[in-house]
Amino acid sequence: MNKVILIGNLTKDPELRTTQSGVSVCTFRIAVSRRFANAQGVRESDFFDVVAWRQSADFVSRYFSKGRRIAVVGSLQNRSYEAKDGTKRTVTEIVADEVEFADSRPSQDGGSNSNAGGYGAPQQARSQEPANDFTGQGFTQVDDDELPF
Repeated sequence: MNKVILIGNLTKDPELRTTQSGVSVCTFRIAVSRRFANAQGVRESDFFDVVAWRQSADFVSRYFSKGRRIAVVGSLQNRSYEAKDGTKRTVTEIVADEVEFADSRPSQDGGSNSNAGGYGAPQQARSQEPANDFTGQGFTQVDDDELPF
């Protein structure tokens, strides 16, 4: 079984690209705090490279930015390539199957609040699910700024 579940913060803004065949791919790095503090009382972080494809890639690039907390479910993958200087390099990365918010919407000043209250259902993207537009089917479009959470 190859399954990874991580919750961490983006270390920089996600990078969205499109393949030659028109498929969206988004790469980003997250910092994940370790469960326990070291001998000096500091909780260290580990850094992981993540790649998301298709709808998940579009979702991450549109709604996430540096510092946002993100939950990623996926698999661990190794790949090798030859660098420009001729050396062989190996990369280990997480291929995201699901991504979702792990914090509440950031405030107007750019800060973010924790989602400790658990308000509302978590929003997520899965690469297999098509996007649905429910306007015109009895649902009303609501601006996010009007929501109480």
